[in-house]
Order: sequence, then C-alpha cells, then structure tokens
Amino acid sequence: MTVAAATLPGWNLDDLYPGADSPELKADLARVDAMATAFAAAYAGRMAELSAEGFRAALADYEAINEILGRILSFAQLRHATAVTDPEVARFQQNIAEKATVISQKTLFFTLEINRVDDARIALWLEHAETARYEPWLSHVRAFRKHQLSDEAENLLHEREVVGRGAWNRLFDETLAAMRFPWEGAELTMTEAFDKLSDPDRAVRARAGATIAEVLRQNARITALVTNVLAKDKQIDDDRRGYARPVSPRNLANQVEDEVVDALVAAVTAAYPRLSHRYYALKAKWLGLDKLAHSDRNAPLPGDDNRRYAWDDAVKLVMGAYARFSPELAETAQPFFDKPWIDVPVRPGKASGAFAHPTVPSAHPYLMLNYMGRSRDVMTLAHELGHGVHQRLAAAQGTLLSDTPLTLAETASVFGEMLTFRAVLDATADPAARRILLAGKVEDMLNTVVRQIAFHQFETRVHAERREGELSVERLGEIWLEVQSESLGPAFAFDDDYRIFWSYIPHFIHVPFYVYAYAFGDCLVNALYGVYQSGHPGFAAKYLDMLRAGGTKRHRELLAPFGLDAADPKFWSIGLDVVSGLIDELEALG
Repeated sequence: MTVAAATLPGWNLDDLYPGADSPELKADLARVDAMATAFAAAYAGRMAELSAEGFRAALADYEAINEILGRILSFAQLRHATAVTDPEVARFQQNIAEKATVISQKTLFFTLEINRVDDARIALWLEHAETARYEPWLSHVRAFRKHQLSDEAENLLHEREVVGRGAWNRLFDETLAAMRFPWEGAELTMTEAFDKLSDPDRAVRARAGATIAEVLRQNARITALVTNVLAKDKQIDDDRRGYARPVSPRNLANQVEDEVVDALVAAVTAAYPRLSHRYYALKAKWLGLDKLAHSDRNAPLPGDDNRRYAWDDAVKLVMGAYARFSPELAETAQPFFDKPWIDVPVRPGKASGAFAHPTVPSAHPYLMLNYMGRSRDVMTLAHELGHGVHQRLAAAQGTLLSDTPLTLAETASVFGEMLTFRAVLDATADPAARRILLAGKVEDMLNTVVRQIAFHQFETRVHAERREGELSVERLGEIWLEVQSESLGPAFAFDDDYRIFWSYIPHFIHVPFYVYAYAFGDCLVNALYGVYQSGHPGFAAKYLDMLRAGGTKRHRELLAPFGLDAADPKFWSIGLDVVSGLIDELEALG
C-alpha cells in the first residue's frame, strides 16, 4: 500500500511569487528588463576600458539582474515540475523562458567581453577589495574563452535556445509525464509503475517490467528522435567550439580535469567484477535463481518485510541522523519540514524522480520527491535534503558564487544518505535484518557508482556513433544492453524488453554527461566518511565550511583540510574499497 497523497506535504511557491498573474511577477519582469537595457547601454563594448571600481559596479549590476531572472525562472520551472502535462502551465513556463532569453540576451556581452580582456586588466580588477572574492567566478568564465565563438554566433545560439535544445527537452519531459502504464484495470504513472519493480512477488515484477517496456516502446519514435537530435546538436556545438571530446565541456563546467574523470571511469570499470558482478551473483543465490532478470535487480531479499515508512517516521529517521552528526546541520534542514518548501506525493502529471532546486540566494531551495514509503524513498529524502542544506549554506556566497560544480554538488546529498544508513544500521542488532540493510546499501551504492558509470559509457558510445549518422531505436538498444551486460555481469540474463530502458533517463537529455558526477560524489563521500569515522579533529565544522564555500573553491582546495586529493589515482580506490568491504561482509554472512 502506498502513502496517501492527501497526508503528504506539498510546496507553496508564494515565497517566489503569489501566482502566475501576480503584480509582483509582472513588476519584476519589467524591472529586470529595464535593468538589462541600462546595463547594456552602460557597459557593452567598454569592458576593456573599465577601471577596478567600474568593473565592481558592473559586476554588482550583473549579479542583481541574474538574481531577479533566477527567481522568475525558478518559479516557472517549479510550477511546471508538478504539472508537466497541464497545457496552461507548460505555456506559461515556455513564455517565461522566452522572455528571460530576450532579457539575458542584453547581458550576454558581459562574459564574452571579459574573455577578450587581457590578464593585466583582470589583475587590475581583482585589486579591488570587493571584487577579489569573485576571482573563482572570473577564472571559471575565462576557462571557456578558447571555446568562445564570435559575438554574433553566441547571440544567435543564445536566442535560439528556447526553440532548439530547450524545446526538445520540453517535448521529452511532456512525453514522459503523459505516459500511463495499464495495471489491473487502472493506469499508473511512471513512478508508480517503476515502484512495482521492487515488489516481493517475482511475477508482479516481471509483469511490471514487460508493461513498462511496452509503453516505452510505444514512445520510442519520439525519445529516439530527441536523443539523436540533441546528440547531433551537441556535436555541431562541440566542433565549432573546438572541444576534444563530448565530455570535455562538462568537465570544464564541473571544474575537474579530464584525467581525473578518466581515472574515475577506469577505476570503476576495472572494479565491476569485485563489485556488481560479485554482489548480483550473491543476490541470485539468495533469491534461489540461476539467473536474474532485469526486473529482479531491485527485488527485495528473502526475509525483507518490504516495510513502508510513514512520512513522519521517515522525517524523524533522517533528521535524527543529521542531528547526531551536527546540530547545526539539522537546524539548517528543519525549515524544509516546518515550512512549505517540499513537494512529496506522487500525482498524475508530476515529473518523475526527485530534485532539490536552489532557486536564488534571496529565497530558499525547494525539494521535490515522489514518495512511495519504501526504504529507498527514505534515502532519497536524505539525499535531496543534503542538497537543500548545501544550497542554504552556500547561499551566503551570492548569486554568482553559490553554485557548486556537479562533481561537488553530490557531496552533501550522498553524505546525508550515509549518515541515515549508518544510523539505521547501528540501531539494528538482528543479523538477518543487518544483512538486508547492508544489501540495500550496497545496491544503492552500485546504483550510484556502477550504474552511473555505465550510463556515462552509454552516452560516450552514443555520441561517438552519432557522428557517423542517426542511430536507430534498435542500435540504441544494442548499446544499452552492451553497457548493462558489462557493468552488471553474468548473473543477469537480459531479455529484449530491457533494450528500451535507455529511453526514460532524463539526464541524457537535460544535462549530457552529468551522470559521472554521482559516482564522483559517492566515492568522494566514502573517502570523507572514512576520515570522519577515524575521529578526524573538528570534522563536522570543516565539513560545514566545505558546504558554505559553494563555488568559491575547487575540489583540491575543499578536500585538502581532510587530507584527501581526488587527483591522486589511489583516491578512487578508497571509495571503491568501501563498497567492496560491504560485499565482503555480506559474503561472510552467507
């Protein structure tokens, strides 16, 4: 039985704007448009001449414009997330995106001209005391300068975004949100259908897998078209900008070196046999199966009571774990439950999955879940709450410096999961129950590390083959089965139904090559948690300072206080050894 939607909290977006037709929203649209027009008139074509004081004034204006635009866009995006199939809501979101594009077009010159300024001028600007703290932001902007196109080309690409990539993203989202999965005379949402893959009854899981596959196949013409168009679009953009590989712009945006990501991918791939292959062989034995079907991947283990957690119990569990680690961490998290900052229930038309949206520093983040009451949903709450806490702590850095690179953005979320898991495990004495908890954690880690690196390899192969021509639904399915077989191992016997499961992954569409950040974050947190367990002096305070840093520091600076370095090839082994050690424990339990 699922948790009744009526008993679960929903968010209220009034802290952003009272409504789509509110005078406050209309006034902000007019105000930010006027600000952008004045900004362009004052500074366009003059950046190379600005004094330190002049640049500081321009930077303050630019940040203020982005703060207001960010608030407006966040409001539209959050409304859309809970009503993706509502045509009026979708139209509003599109109209806001188009208006924001027109406004931001007026300020686009700012970063383009910064990248044409010489280093001496940058050094002069940074002599201003109030500008010096923006050095990380300036360095990040200038990291892209060799990939920058002409002003005319950049303006054209920016202007066409809403009817280009943005429109294809919208088509994908609305297609998935509209999918309904027939089930016993009723229709399930995607979230509800995938929940059936965790049912204790294998026949139910098999039927759910077949039903999901059939609906995904019915929509494959659209999802394959979107995948092909966006991959080609990215190829054209990458070639024009001179990127060496499809992953390169993502690495640059993440402020992480190519070789660090390559080392992560190589380490995880090499570890497949001692991680996922070994674990799923154990799982097949526990389930009494010669081979696992894809629909068995998330099957509960024998003896698992398949418990459903009431929402209040989930909150108590997660908040207790946060508070035991740091009262300040829990205090930062508490407003998400005291105030309408979180949307929890599954509803028709609501986007699937979960996220934490930072909005803007002058407001606060919002969390979205699709809570079904399973233990994985409790961990998802711990995960997204970690993002929310991170975003609240980093907000003091301001609009331009609060954003965290994706490779570090998963740190607080995965750490929150680890705190919650350890709290549950420590409170469990029964060996059989501990085995189930350990197995659940291992599966979560494999989903975060192995599965996401397999996703990364799927993207890498798709983007490489797309250069030679459009990929058919069948070829996309073949690549999917190849990477899944490699990563999950010989314990699985995949049927043809699983070939289409590439088509519902939103990260491939929205943020190409995002997925390795999950594995990066999990391995990083495993290493961090080891430092914490060793009794590192002042760990909690250092950890909170790391979150407060937002986007002001890179991974080497942030990890240095803990004696860690992600550029060290041995670093990834630390995180992977944690997963392997848990599997060792499970093997010992039989």
